[in-house]
Parts: sequence; C-alpha cells; structure tokens
Amino acid sequence: MNSRNLLMIAALASGLMCSAQTKEPATTPSEAPAAAQPAATPDQPAAVPMQTAVAPGQSATTPVQTAATVDSSYVIGGNDVLAITVWKEPTLSGSILVRPDGMISMPLVGDIKATGLTPLQLADQIAAKLKKFIQDPNVSVVVASIHSKMVYLMGEVAKTGPVEMTPNMTLLEAISSAGGLTEFANKKKIYILRDEAGNRQKIQVHYKEALEGNRSFDLMLKPGDTIVVP
Repeated sequence: MNSRNLLMIAALASGLMCSAQTKEPATTPSEAPAAAQPAATPDQPAAVPMQTAVAPGQSATTPVQTAATVDSSYVIGGNDVLAITVWKEPTLSGSILVRPDGMISMPLVGDIKATGLTPLQLADQIAAKLKKFIQDPNVSVVVASIHSKMVYLMGEVAKTGPVEMTPNMTLLEAISSAGGLTEFANKKKIYILRDEAGNRQKIQVHYKEALEGNRSFDLMLKPGDTIVVP
C-alpha cells in the first residue's frame, strides 16, 4: 500500500471520529447570562433618587411649614420670619429673621430696615438696591411666620397671657390657642378690649353664635387685642 492510500484512510478515520463525538448541550434559558444594564451616557446620566432638603433640627418626616398667608397690608414687625426670593439668584434667596432692631441682612444689599413696611414695599426696596449688581432684579417677599404680633387672654381660660397671632386670627382661634375656656367661664359675658387711635373700645362677644358656625360673630382680631373671659 503506497503512502497516498495511507493518507486517504487516515483522513476518513478522522472524519468518522469527529461525527461520533457528543455535541455540547445548548444553553437553557435559566442558564442564560443576565442582560447587562445600559451604562449611563453623558447626555443621559444615571437616575438619582430625589432628596428633600431638611432644615437643621428637623427630621425628614417632619412636615415643612408653609408660608403664612397674610393680606397685602400686613406690616412687618420684629422677629417675623420672611421668605425672600430673588429670581434666578438662589444665593440671594432664603428665609431671613427680622432682628429686634427691625433690620435684615442680605448679600450685596447689606442691612435694610424691614419693620414698618409691607412685604411689597420691602421687595421694592431690595430690588432697588440690587439694581447696582443685577439687571432688572425680580424680588418677592412673603411673611413665612408671624412673631411680632400678640393678642392677650385674661380670665377663665386654660392659659392666660400673650398668644402669638397667626394670619387672620379670629376670636375662636385665639381661645383655642390658650387651651379653651375653663368650666367656670361665663360665655355670655366675654368681651374684647381694643385700642384704636388712643381710645379703648369694649367689644361684646357672641361666643355661642360663633361656636355654632356663624362667622360674622367669630371676630377677626387685631394686634394688641385683649380677650377677657369673666
């Protein structure tokens, strides 16, 4: 047998051996590799959970106090908290406490008197000072919390003394803030003492009617009012 025949026999035997080998089993779905998550691209960054800013000393679950709603004629007083916003200028925006001397301090503006002004008047004055640094500044001022105005309660209430006014505080709200009436209160003789233009007025209160939901008897209070409960 010549060498040519030997090479043909060897090639035939090799082909038979390859066909006899067991084929590798296909990968099952459960063994398939997990699909790779798409990587973040420069124009589509990875999603980040939104976080809520929390004030110092306040937990993440503490409700955020919203800005108080006061009418446009409200006059700012000492210790009031103001929410000042300068459009597109976050470094100039934020909550500011009115100092006992009636002043507030802001970057670029410095000290500016706030007491005796309405929020709109103060916003105009801040904007006027900012014009040296910003073109057409848009400023808004909101009274976030009132601490400068007080009403007083005397007599048969759970807690006598001064009560901080809330925006548009009424008679019933003030009595509730003082813990309500005592069991000895004479509900028919409640009255309000109010000083106006140097004169003291005595305003009779219809407590029962106000408590029954008649809003005309739930009188709107003014700073300095004294509620007397015999």
